[in-house]
Amino acid sequence: MSVPSVNLRIEKGTYFEASFSLAGADNTPAVLLNYSATAKIRKHPAATDSVPFQTTITGSTGDITITMSNDVTSTLSSGRNYYDVVITETISGRRTKVFEGMAMVYDTVSI
Repeated sequence: MSVPSVNLRIEKGTYFEASFSLAGADNTPAVLLNYSATAKIRKHPAATDSVPFQTTITGSTGDITITMSNDVTSTLSSGRNYYDVVITETISGRRTKVFEGMAMVYDTVSI
C-alpha cells in the first residue's frame, strides 16, 4: 500500500495545524482506538535532527491532527522540509506510516 503524500505550508512564528482522515478499504472512517501517533519534520529525510509535532487522534472517526506552537515553528529551517505521520497500535506495537510529504516553511515578516 502506498503512503498518501500531502504537502504542507508552515509560516514561521505562527501556530500551525493540519488534520488528516484515515479511511478503510470500503471508504468508511478507520477506527483508531488503541493507537497513538507520532509526527516529525526534518530538513531532509536523512537528517539526524528533527522537530516533533503535537499529535491528537480521534479514534472513532479516524482523524489525526498535528499541531505546532508559535515558538516551535519559529525554530524551523526555512524552505523545503520533509515530514511524516506514523501510527502505533498500542497493544502490538505495530507501526504504520500513514502520511508523508514536503513541508514548505516560509519566513514571517511581521513578527
